[in-house]
Amino acid sequence: MNILVINCGSSSIKTAIIDAETGVRAADVYIDGIGKTGCTLRVGRLVSALPADLDYNAALARIFTELELFEFAIDGVGHRVVHGGERFSQPTVIDAETEAAIEGLALLAPLHNPVGLAGIRTARRLLPDSLQVAVFDTAFHLTLPTHARAYALPKKLVKELGIRRYGFHGISHEYVAQRAAEHLRTDLHKLRLISCHLGNGCSVTAIEFGRSVETSMGMTPLEGLVMGTRCGDIDPGVILHLLRKCQLSVDDLDHLLNRSSGLLGMTGDNDMQAIEESAAQECESARLAIQIFTHRLRKYLGGYAAVMGGVDVIVFTGGIGENSALIRRKVAQRLDFLGARIDENRNRNMSIGESCQVSEFSTSDSPTRLLVVATDEERQIARRTAQVINHSRES
Repeated sequence: MNILVINCGSSSIKTAIIDAETGVRAADVYIDGIGKTGCTLRVGRLVSALPADLDYNAALARIFTELELFEFAIDGVGHRVVHGGERFSQPTVIDAETEAAIEGLALLAPLHNPVGLAGIRTARRLLPDSLQVAVFDTAFHLTLPTHARAYALPKKLVKELGIRRYGFHGISHEYVAQRAAEHLRTDLHKLRLISCHLGNGCSVTAIEFGRSVETSMGMTPLEGLVMGTRCGDIDPGVILHLLRKCQLSVDDLDHLLNRSSGLLGMTGDNDMQAIEESAAQECESARLAIQIFTHRLRKYLGGYAAVMGGVDVIVFTGGIGENSALIRRKVAQRLDFLGARIDENRNRNMSIGESCQVSEFSTSDSPTRLLVVATDEERQIARRTAQVINHSRES
C-alpha cells in the first residue's frame, strides 16, 4: 500500500511515498529553510537552492509539482499533526469537522498546527479522491497518568480551559521505542525506556511497559528541554516580570519564548553543529549553551529513572541525538549511577544512516543500554495511516 506522507514543520516540509508494509520509500521530497537564506529542495539525493522569499504555500505547491513526476499510485495520505488535544487519541480520517478541530487547537501549537493544516488543505484540494488521515503527535501521550498530566491550578479553571499536559513528538518516541525493543530482542512491554528526541525541538519521554508515563513537553511544545528557538522550562515569575517591565503584548511574548529563545537566544544560532564549532573556538556563549542543554537533559533522565524505579535503556534520536557525539557524551558521562556506562570509542565512531539505523554506545557490561536510533516519523505515519485505511475498507 503506497502512502503519501506529509510532515509539515515550522520551516520545513518533508514528504515521502512509502510502502506501509515494507517501509520502502518510492520517493523523498524535502524542502528545508522556508523563508530563509539557504532554503533548499531535496529530491532523493539531489539538492538544489530555492529563493529565500519562498513562502509556505509556494513551498507546498513546489513539493506537489515534484511528487507528480514520480507517477506512483497513491492509496492514501497521512499527515503529521502536532496537537490533537484531548479529542484525538487515534489517527483520524480528515473531513471538514476534523479540519476545524485542528484549526481550533492552533493556539496550543502555534509553530506547527497552522502549517500542518496548510498541508492538509493543499493535499485535499489536489488529491480529492485519496483518503486523508491525521496522525497526532499528542496521541501517544494520552496514557499519561493523571498525576503526570495535571498542573497545580484551580480545578474550575483547568476544567473550563482544558489545561493539562499533552506531550509531543509521540510519533517519534513510539517509533524509536519499537526499534530499540527489536534491536534488544525484547518485548517492549517488558522494558523501562527513556527516549530522548533531540532536534530543533527537543523532548524526553519515559516509556514504561510500552506506555508513555512521563514526558517533558506540556500543554504546548514550549515546556521542557532547551530547544533550538524555545526556552523550555522557565519560572512563570520570569514571564510576569517581562510583562511588567518590558510592556510586551501577548504576541510579543509568544514570539520571544517560542521563536527567539533557546539556543538561538543564547548564541545567535539554533544549529547545534555550528554551536559546537564555536565552542571549539572558545566561544563562551556557545560553551555555556551546550552545558545548559546537556544539564537540563541529565536532570530529566535522573527524574524519569526515579519515576519508573529504574531504567533498562536510554535512546537518543533526532538530528542532534543521532549526529552529535559531543552531546551524547556530555549527557551520558555522568549516568553511571543509573547503570549506564558509555563506551567513548563506540560513541565517537558511530555513523547513523540508511545502512545502520540502530547503534549501541554503552559498554559491554553496562546494565543500562545506551542506543542511538534513527527516527522515521514518516514511516510510522505511513503504518498508522494504512491501518486506518484497512479498517475503513473492512467496515
